[in-house]
Amino acid sequence: MLLTTSQAAQELGCAVTTFRRLARTGALPGLSRRGVRTVVPWEVVTALRERPEAPLGRHLPGREVAVLRVDAAQPVAEDDRGWIGFSTALPPEDLIKALRGWWRCDAASVAAAGVLPVTVAGFVVAVLTGLDTWERDGRGRSCFTNARLAGYVTDLATPHLELTAASATDRALAQALLATRLPSHSGGAIAYVTTPPTDRAPHQH
Repeated sequence: MLLTTSQAAQELGCAVTTFRRLARTGALPGLSRRGVRTVVPWEVVTALRERPEAPLGRHLPGREVAVLRVDAAQPVAEDDRGWIGFSTALPPEDLIKALRGWWRCDAASVAAAGVLPVTVAGFVVAVLTGLDTWERDGRGRSCFTNARLAGYVTDLATPHLELTAASATDRALAQALLATRLPSHSGGAIAYVTTPPTDRAPHQH
């Protein structure tokens, strides 16, 4: 059975514009056209609905984590990058440039958790680490210049993950967070989500 984007959004409890944003990333398999409409296999929508919540408390020691909320990748004419946002079609070297900045945020607060989950429509599609260095542009925007792409999704439904981190710790973190649901609310690109206290990871000494 095939669903329209409006029907798929209704099944997932989100706005149709939100679902279309996710569809444009390339992370949903089996999309096709029926006239002017994009249609989605029922199995894909079911798989999205059943994705687990991000296990923040089991993997992050802090009380909150910043979440980067992006759109599907769009071309930009900037000196240090050609794209902004997320797309499965971007190679890792372009994807990290598209995600590491420039965002309006308190960079120190973002860096505190040591990881920055990247979401589209409330699903974690990429994970950044190496946030301890940043630059500011004087307008409240920061770029995490040494950020590393720990991993990203190429298929949210299966799911299929590309783990690109060199360290085992970063790979494990990416594997735990990618393709999970991580809802957040913010007027800007950066949101802050409180980690559950019941199973919060212990601090490392």
